[in-house]
Amino acid sequence: MFTAGIITASDKCYACEREDLSGQVIKEILADAGYKIEKYIILPDDIKLLKQEMIYMSDLLELNLIVTTGGTGFAPRDVTPEATKLVIEKETPGISEAMRYMSLSVTPKAMLSRGISGIRKNSLIVNLPGSPKAVRETLNYILEPLEHGLNILLQKETECAR
Repeated sequence: MFTAGIITASDKCYACEREDLSGQVIKEILADAGYKIEKYIILPDDIKLLKQEMIYMSDLLELNLIVTTGGTGFAPRDVTPEATKLVIEKETPGISEAMRYMSLSVTPKAMLSRGISGIRKNSLIVNLPGSPKAVRETLNYILEPLEHGLNILLQKETECAR
């Protein structure tokens, strides 16, 4: 069983002006897939707070998967990819490219998504879009390959080096 953390980046959700439907979709999909949701948090679109939470989830909670939603567009306060870049040690561009590829079959506006993904220690961090529909589509699309990647990332070396 993999552990997961969910971060919703949204000024309006943080201020209780809008319900966080995207975070709920992530919870539902990951729970149905057998993930143990260790932490779920709503934060404002603030690069420092997003960065701190990703580091906390990775380094202290040692979560296997950290999924963000929101803050990946063109708005001035959309800073989730920038916060993620400050945190990750290795980028995993194939994941983000696959999500955009799949989303482009639904809408040409998918090319406007700036979400990234990468690895920090033993945690995979993935930026999802902010809409519940796009979250459902992209997370369902990448879930099986993500599990394979997590198995590789978390694999303990069992062979002796020569």
